[in-house]
Amino acid sequence: MARVLILGGGFGGIATAVALRSQLADADEVVLVDRRDVFVMGLRKTWHVLGISPLAYGERPLAMLERKGIRVVQGEITAIDPDERTATVAGEDIGADRLIIALGARHAVEEVPGLREHGFDAWTQEGLEHVSGAVAGFHGRRVAIGIFGVPYSCPPGPYELALLLADRLEERGIDAEVTVFAPTPIPLPILGAAGGELLSRRLAERGIAFQPGRVAVAVERGQVRFADGEPLPFDLLLGVPPHRVPAVLADAGLAPADGWVAVDPPTLATSYPGVHAIGDCTVIGLANGMPMPKAGLFAQKEGEVVAARVAASLRGEDPSEEFDGAGACFVEMGGGEASQVQGQFLGDDLQVALTEPSEAQRIEKERFEADRLSAWFGG
Repeated sequence: MARVLILGGGFGGIATAVALRSQLADADEVVLVDRRDVFVMGLRKTWHVLGISPLAYGERPLAMLERKGIRVVQGEITAIDPDERTATVAGEDIGADRLIIALGARHAVEEVPGLREHGFDAWTQEGLEHVSGAVAGFHGRRVAIGIFGVPYSCPPGPYELALLLADRLEERGIDAEVTVFAPTPIPLPILGAAGGELLSRRLAERGIAFQPGRVAVAVERGQVRFADGEPLPFDLLLGVPPHRVPAVLADAGLAPADGWVAVDPPTLATSYPGVHAIGDCTVIGLANGMPMPKAGLFAQKEGEVVAARVAASLRGEDPSEEFDGAGACFVEMGGGEASQVQGQFLGDDLQVALTEPSEAQRIEKERFEADRLSAWFGG
């Protein structure tokens, strides 16, 4: 009997566990560990904050996975030994024949002085009720949506939030100014200047200002201060805090404290035998010098590749499945429409584009969630 230990019950971790369970012998054990007891997709954060659809509609207890033969352990992971393929969870050491890291990214709100006191972290599920309440009760004039560091999860997300928020405020009869600021020179650098023109145009059409190249250094009551230039005043600040590798991974030697877990792009293998890493905690360099975007579909596809490779190796076969870098990420564009950032991200010829907005793609985004919840947890 073999045991595969998966650390992290997010998008990638669950996709890996379900795929593994279907490919391993019944006697083999799949163990999934997460500090939470419920899974919900990140795409629901914006819907919840804006009162479009609550988190609860997309929540699924992780314990439901046990019906598929997956053992679920809830608890904080306090230590990892990649040499021994062991994790310490709530004081208990759990060892395995294969170890898969899917712990996502840590949101370092504390790195921006004043952000916690004067703004709202719109990217962390904990505390979203406060964010939702602030948005629902907003009757001011100026809304700032701030990107406080790159990379971060779901790159189109802040722009989607701005566009949907503009719709909601208009519906409520509130004449507000919405501004998005970022340290990048254009909204989505992965698209290039020409490829991102569609998004820039959509923001401008909705009266949303974009301030590029703005490196925020602190938040004060009613304003954001930057490394250079004038402060940005606000009545409501929704922030995307800096993202960092979880400390337990840095402590284990799997990543530098100021970086991410390095993996072999086709196989997602780390430098430790029998240890793979997927999703937001990893870094995969692209041909244009940028990192692979941190998005749910990539975590899923990476996890399914790792599942196939691990299952093959445990059967005594040579693994052949490889991650091809193809993928997409939805971005709602307001007005009941959505687009997709899609393309082939790996290889020498990077091909990425933003599709024209349509109502059909917004419906497809809703189906994206429903299909996966059904496949992973049941109808």
